[in-house]
Amino acid sequence: MGEPNLRWLDGARTTGGVRTRPFEVSGGELPGRAVPGMLWTPDGAHGGRPLVLIGHGASGSKEEGYVVSLARWLVVRAGYAAAAIDGPVHGDRRMGGAASAAVALLEFSQAWSGDPTMTDAMVTDWRVTLGALQVLEEVGAGPVGWWGLSMGTILGLPFVAGEPRIAAAVLGLMGMTGPTRERINADAPRVRCPVLYLVQWDDELFDRGASFELFDAIGSRDKRLHARLGRHGEVPEDELESSAAFLVGRLGGPVDPPGG
Repeated sequence: MGEPNLRWLDGARTTGGVRTRPFEVSGGELPGRAVPGMLWTPDGAHGGRPLVLIGHGASGSKEEGYVVSLARWLVVRAGYAAAAIDGPVHGDRRMGGAASAAVALLEFSQAWSGDPTMTDAMVTDWRVTLGALQVLEEVGAGPVGWWGLSMGTILGLPFVAGEPRIAAAVLGLMGMTGPTRERINADAPRVRCPVLYLVQWDDELFDRGASFELFDAIGSRDKRLHARLGRHGEVPEDELESSAAFLVGRLGGPVDPPGG
């Protein structure tokens, strides 16, 4: 099939010591499709460093506010690299361009129910993207973490389960339910890396019983659950920061001290 091709796109910028670069991965195991993504690294970074892959939620994109904030926290506070790609029918994958959050959520729900190839395709997209990024001198083949809630767990947990390069993961805002429940049920016991699992106590999309069932099914012997008050989209800012700190604690660092 050949090697994947990583192509840098227009729009690279550096702010506050963080270099942000849009990219596209194609070729190799991605016949007929291209994967749009974003990479965040310390400005002037040299040498390998841990990489955190960030899976956004349904109705969002690789440039969602919390994705960018999390990526910048990892770069500035820990000297890490961070990357995100658009999920199915989201962001730059949309044929018709941008859509409202409600439309993107509806179309994802339809794809989740009606496209049995979606999960495997997204797992492949992440695996190929990871391989392409680890070739970069400023990333390298160091430890890799996963951060993905809601859709980032629906599609990310199967990726984490089958990807030995993932050394720690943040999952949650999802339960043992939905159109791909059988797949999640089969993959959850295969997740063996350290896991932090987030639950919103008043989640209107995934009730806490189904969420606890999924947490219980995860195979890692090093797993912990954080439950906070609030609805599905109300994860507190300090919980996002503590989840990033969890990954840093497991992956090692900081690599470069702030301002170094």
